[in-house]
Amino acid sequence: MKAIVCCGGQGTRLRPYTYSIPKPMLPLGRKPILEYVLRHLRANGVSEVTLTVGYLKEQIISHFGNGSAVGMKVAYSEEEGELGTAGSIVGLAGKFGHEPFIVQMGDHLSRLNIKAMAEFHKKQGGMATIALKRTGVPLEYGIAKVNEKNRITAFEEKPIVRNFVNSGVYIFSPDIFDYIKAGEDFAKNVFPRLLAQKQQINSYIFDDYWLDIGRPADYEKVNEMVTLMEMVGEKE
Repeated sequence: MKAIVCCGGQGTRLRPYTYSIPKPMLPLGRKPILEYVLRHLRANGVSEVTLTVGYLKEQIISHFGNGSAVGMKVAYSEEEGELGTAGSIVGLAGKFGHEPFIVQMGDHLSRLNIKAMAEFHKKQGGMATIALKRTGVPLEYGIAKVNEKNRITAFEEKPIVRNFVNSGVYIFSPDIFDYIKAGEDFAKNVFPRLLAQKQQINSYIFDDYWLDIGRPADYEKVNEMVTLMEMVGEKE
């Protein structure tokens, strides 16, 4: 399969780190975040990828070049200004023929089985499949369940509230380009439009590791962990 990886954002939540380095290029140990993303895609059968680049794009292009170092064919779609996650791929319409393709963010780490997700999408059909990370958040307090007569029917001690988080990994039919406009985001604009027009959106629910490095504290923690693992590996 082919993939698009969105790398054009300014990473404002990770300032001051991103004042001089684009978020996908922030190092985790000796490698940038984006290299982990690309190697994961390659391990899942992706041989060609297009990177949408904008903010400090020269650093990304000079590091990855044609992709030979990561065993993939890498091309670039250069943005002029903020185009949005969906708007950034508009210029790639027609690049994928009649085959489904992957879109994912360039700053999320995961062990999601993208190959299995792609097989699921082909089986289900539809316009889009979204990878949803299953999460559980425990409430701090016990709760009481109440019926329509305000009578307590049960107690539950510190229940876990289940949710499904949009992981920023999508598989689309090539027809998706008919539903995208310049300057739009997938979650804010495109997916609501698909639902309003009765287009099929599948959910691919997974429990594997996933992390959006959204805050400086998150980045510092995972970078420290990766650096330590590299050091341990050298000693062994």
